[in-house]
Amino acid sequence: MDPDRRPHPVAPRQERLRALLEVRRLPLLVVSNPINIFYLTGFRGSAGFAVLGLSDALLWVDPRYTRQAREQACGVEVIEEKGGLLKAVGRWLGARRSRAAGYEDGHLTCAGLRELRGYAPARLRLQPAGGLIEELRYTKDAEEVECIRGAGRLTVEVYEEVVRQIRPGVRESDLAAEIEYRMKRRGADGTAFETIVASGPRGAWPHARASSKLLKKSELVIFDVGAILNGYAADMTRTVYLGHPGRRVRSLYGAVREAQQRAGKAVCAGAQASDVDAAARRSLARRGLAEYFTHSTGHGVGLEVHEKPRLARGENQRLAAGCVVTVEPGLYLEGFGGIRIEDTVLVDARGSENLTPASKDDWYIS
Repeated sequence: MDPDRRPHPVAPRQERLRALLEVRRLPLLVVSNPINIFYLTGFRGSAGFAVLGLSDALLWVDPRYTRQAREQACGVEVIEEKGGLLKAVGRWLGARRSRAAGYEDGHLTCAGLRELRGYAPARLRLQPAGGLIEELRYTKDAEEVECIRGAGRLTVEVYEEVVRQIRPGVRESDLAAEIEYRMKRRGADGTAFETIVASGPRGAWPHARASSKLLKKSELVIFDVGAILNGYAADMTRTVYLGHPGRRVRSLYGAVREAQQRAGKAVCAGAQASDVDAAARRSLARRGLAEYFTHSTGHGVGLEVHEKPRLARGENQRLAAGCVVTVEPGLYLEGFGGIRIEDTVLVDARGSENLTPASKDDWYIS
């Protein structure tokens, strides 16, 4: 089945939203973020506004998206608007005679809010709703988990194919392009982010872009890759070495792998996000390497490649069964290079399931 036309499990999501709106005493919510509109309705267009409430569910689109919305969207009335979408929403809110409505203050621009206020009646109180829908997205339902699992499987398969092409003299950018091409050939919507291939000293940049640099012997190479499948992302990093690694490289790689294992064991329902981060840092600190770990241990993954929760110092949010997070400690040494190992993992009642199980044993290419 065409993934853009598959049945979408929106009903339970809309019911959970209505329950939250009732708790917040908000009769209506104006949804402007296309990612959240997709989550709640199944419509995958890049423009539109939805209003959902205790008894209302509407989606406004312009004529470019009318047919698509009517085929994809579930659980909402689709309204084609040839004028301004915010104008239509504001006038509908006026006719609805509601006294309050929430809006996505993390997404709707100041200009958009001014426009909405201009068309809505003066009596209507527009309230920032915070990350209300993101609260719902924090835990994934069964279909979401299967989409992420599929994205992870596709990511692993492509990486394992391309890693066979690694040799001195190959350009970083050629390997990145090959990864992205093969993902699309295998049915991915696209990549979750710009593929990272960083070799030698460039590996000390955690988010280095693939460049025209040629791979050289006796260098570390970081591959940070992720596919999007049916709207959902995966995120995986592996580090390889070109040649036979000496004692220092083996020790550093072993330190990162141990830190990732210890952090992974800390991932379970009920665990505090900061505890997972602390497990990785303690492991590296025992080897005197903590100062070279310069970012957080992980982040949530779903419709976006960076979602809540953040696995970092001071993050007190607790993991719940159904969360999907990355576990990705790394070391970055200026002038030498970097090592990062990352997996996307599903939190469950027993611990976690690795959704990107590419090998970490065959990490050097002689």
